[in-house]
Amino acid sequence: MADAASRLSRLAEQMLGVPLPVRIQAWDGSQAGPPGAPTLVVRNRRALRRILFKPGELGLARAWVAGDLDVEGDLYSALDAMASLVWERGEDARTLRQALRDPVVRAAVLDLLRIAGPPLPPAPPREEVRRPRRRLHTRRTDRQAISHHYDVGNDFYELVLGPSMVYSCAYWEDGGTLESAQRDKLELVCAKLGLTEGQRLLDVGCGWGSMAIHAAREHGVSVVGITLSQEQAAYARKRVADEGLTDLVEIRVQDYRDVVDGPFDAVSSIGMAEHVGAERYLEYASQLYALLKPGGRLLNHQIARRPQRDETAYEVDDFIDAYVFPDGELAPIGTTVTQLERAGFEVRDVEAIREHYARTLRRWVGNLEADWDRAVRLTGPGRARVWRLYMAASALSFERNRIGVNQVLAVRTPESGASGLPPRTRTWNTA
Repeated sequence: MADAASRLSRLAEQMLGVPLPVRIQAWDGSQAGPPGAPTLVVRNRRALRRILFKPGELGLARAWVAGDLDVEGDLYSALDAMASLVWERGEDARTLRQALRDPVVRAAVLDLLRIAGPPLPPAPPREEVRRPRRRLHTRRTDRQAISHHYDVGNDFYELVLGPSMVYSCAYWEDGGTLESAQRDKLELVCAKLGLTEGQRLLDVGCGWGSMAIHAAREHGVSVVGITLSQEQAAYARKRVADEGLTDLVEIRVQDYRDVVDGPFDAVSSIGMAEHVGAERYLEYASQLYALLKPGGRLLNHQIARRPQRDETAYEVDDFIDAYVFPDGELAPIGTTVTQLERAGFEVRDVEAIREHYARTLRRWVGNLEADWDRAVRLTGPGRARVWRLYMAASALSFERNRIGVNQVLAVRTPESGASGLPPRTRTWNTA
């Protein structure tokens, strides 16, 4: 009888219709596949059952998070090789049913079932969000989604993000460190908003307070930062106190829909709008517009996906929705600009910085891998594996232009038409 790795490799190729670009190492120690390729380690038969009972990305993710599946060698190379087989093929239940009409594929699946053992699907890892169908993006569901992602321990985020505690794309200059790149990003946001001493800034989704602290300390503005995460708010308030900025910075646990103490001179929304949802986006943009003074500016820093020919067919990524950002949604940049304009804004500048995010994510993965044992102690092996996979896969997605990130500068231009911006808006960026 052939060893397990050879059988798995042969059956996978029959099912997929193409040669496997990775090696397979099975639980019996056997290996098969192209020499020198990244190695997919199948630690036990349970990994096969997870994949067979939930074909495609989610089954692979469950096996990875549970530790039933691993990668030996460079994770980025393995993910890049697997992308064309899973993420770009769309291997879901429907495509599998279509494939099963082929007798060769059907025989391969049956053989895999025999190898996998008793046909009982393992329970999903405890890190997976389990919830009934519900109305998305209510105050309660948004609070639960934010808590799932952010309330996993500030010590863990310190390990991953580094001293800056900024959880969004940095802005890189040659030779810069992660900390200097994050500082440059915060300063770029301040410059685009034209912040000056005495102004009021609303920082929506303020995280651990880095933007609020930078704007108050460097530009003398009064800042209200809002978040739905209790852990973030507690951490941010301590940082504000340690900086001696309590007279300028207020951190609230508050939903954006409940902010009523405008007007503000400026609003920063950095990595927040991805949580809002398509159905709520116009409401979100309109709320920010209403909170600004005439002439006030919004800087919206947001991840974008590529548009689809049929936008009604868009579905949230299974792994991201189940393990990383529950209820998160990405929109094409054109859709975001349109919604901001529908809310009343004049969009004055769009800067695409996706390469900067790929570089940022690789630094975060490096931080995680360099202190892996501590990360596991802080948050558990499953959660640490979620983060390693999510950040590494995201880095590749930015590098391959599957997703992007953009800074959109918009103004609540008054009826006079005087936007308050210089004729050449890129004067803030001379690099």
